[in-house]
Amino acid sequence: MAGQKIPFLSQDDLIGLGLSTDQIVDSIKRVIQGSVDGSVWAAPKAVIIPPSDQRYMMAALAAMDGPSLLAVKTVVLNPQNTENGLPQINGLVTVLDSVTGLPVAILDGNWITEVRTAGLSALAAKYMADPNSKTIGFVGCGAQARSHLAAFADLFELDHMVYFGRGQPNQERLVKQAQALGLTTQVCATGQEVVASCDVLVTTVTHTGGAAPFLDASGLRPGAFAAVVDLAAPWHRDSFGVLDRVVIDDLVQEEALANKLCDPAHIHGDLTGLVLNKLKGRDGPSDRTAFVFRGHALGDLALSALAIEARGTL
Repeated sequence: MAGQKIPFLSQDDLIGLGLSTDQIVDSIKRVIQGSVDGSVWAAPKAVIIPPSDQRYMMAALAAMDGPSLLAVKTVVLNPQNTENGLPQINGLVTVLDSVTGLPVAILDGNWITEVRTAGLSALAAKYMADPNSKTIGFVGCGAQARSHLAAFADLFELDHMVYFGRGQPNQERLVKQAQALGLTTQVCATGQEVVASCDVLVTTVTHTGGAAPFLDASGLRPGAFAAVVDLAAPWHRDSFGVLDRVVIDDLVQEEALANKLCDPAHIHGDLTGLVLNKLKGRDGPSDRTAFVFRGHALGDLALSALAIEARGTL
């Protein structure tokens, strides 16, 4: 290992790979299937939330043997970063050979988080959303909203976007992206107005530090699907009980963590159940469904492996 140079794949490097939504979704599906047949493994997230401020520090670990990779993602979310001109979320993914332990690469964690999160939502949407969805809605207009818009525009023939957010620059950037995709756009006065106005909803409100919930799932229109990307922080969690189907990313991880995403009685299954066709995403066109998730290490591993393979680093 002496003098070995470990490749670093920056955000620009990763964007330059031009990975498609289909490639990302397929990679996540393969890794999930591997976790069932015993060739892929993951551990529940480790989280530190200091009581003195609003920081959220997290580490996620997953490994596979085909190819032999172990990915560890470490992330810090700090709302106070905005005051210093920094993204609220920053992190890295360190990838080792899962057999030898030798380093393979280091990847920009922000890009991995944005794209794999949208990939997880897109995978769930393939099973849970109305394939004829036309209107997409966003509560929260930052980086996750932009990555989800890109992914969902690949899945659905969208023609309209409604949105509600706090930062004007983020709103303007999201609107510009939507218009470039050919969508008309409309700003809403409240987040709940967005909830009631779309076929596909994405909520990406960042860590709120205890702010009161302001979204109610009972307001979703018939047939709507919600991708709840923000640990359900802005949601009245009891309201998920009115939905026809609520799916999370991983039942084993959820069982191991104390801060539940929502009442376990409201959860019908996880992504593995959808991928293995052991769980139906919806029963009829009027079903209201939601994918409520905290992010899973399998997604980080899948996207890291895909990026490393596409870059030719393996």
